[in-house]
Amino acid sequence: MSRIIVTGGAGFIGSHVTDEFVQHGHKVLVIDNLSSGKRENVSPSAKLIEMDICSEEIDKIFADFQPEYIAHLAAQIDVRKSVLNPIFDAKVNVLGGINLLQSSVKYGVKKFLFSSTGGAIYGETDVLPVPETYLPKPMSPYGTSKLAFEHYLGLYQRLYNLTYLILRLPNVYGPRQSHEGEAGVCSILAGLMLNGKKPVLYGYGEPQRDYVFVKDIARAFLLGLDKGKNETINLGSAKGTTVREVYDIIAKIVDYQEEPELAPLRPGEVHTICITGEKAKMILGWQPEVNLKDGLKQTVEFIKKTAKC
Repeated sequence: MSRIIVTGGAGFIGSHVTDEFVQHGHKVLVIDNLSSGKRENVSPSAKLIEMDICSEEIDKIFADFQPEYIAHLAAQIDVRKSVLNPIFDAKVNVLGGINLLQSSVKYGVKKFLFSSTGGAIYGETDVLPVPETYLPKPMSPYGTSKLAFEHYLGLYQRLYNLTYLILRLPNVYGPRQSHEGEAGVCSILAGLMLNGKKPVLYGYGEPQRDYVFVKDIARAFLLGLDKGKNETINLGSAKGTTVREVYDIIAKIVDYQEEPELAPLRPGEVHTICITGEKAKMILGWQPEVNLKDGLKQTVEFIKKTAKC
């Protein structure tokens, strides 16, 4: 049994990562300010401390809990918000992360696992699927802040010998993803359709994304506790799916007959991206297992049970 801090562990992805750790016998402490996360997402077997990762009190939490591992998923995740407020984006995603790094070094953390972005870090590319060796050229402050913190991890490894693992995530979807926010197209589309409202497909439904089910992503974090030393790894399916294709699958699941509204792509958003998964398979022994249709069915069922649809 290991002691693990999960930041953002009340959020969509972080809560599934917490579940995975708890189910395998680890002692988990969740740090989350509940700005977007929900208390009810947190496993009753994990302890939740409501706190911002930028807080000076983080050091005391590390001192008390003495974590062996950090799974850092707390973040400002909305591309559009990052364009509108890049200072806030950098405060959370860079300064908040450095705050955690300082305490990780001070208290001898064995390994720091970081949830980065494969969807926003590379920008528009001339290679698909995009490998980890591709030079990132992010098109938003969000992608830039994630890349900046990746560099800080490399720095802390060189300066203080802190072991890290960077996991670059694709478009993650599944139960607990908010259908009311600005990020999370699968849940948003499902929520609108279930409520009889007409969805808007930005980029005229043409943008492609790499969709991977949240429980597959959580499994990668579990594997990353023991595998992948100072590595940067994509967690991709290597397959691009258009927003229109996702729309059509969900519409069939919920029996929605209307045509969507079409609109231009918004500032900061990438048109087409999918990322590799070969390195993850080689180093972590990981690959996606849940196909898109089955994962979307689970997503829809969760929204039906928890939302007023």
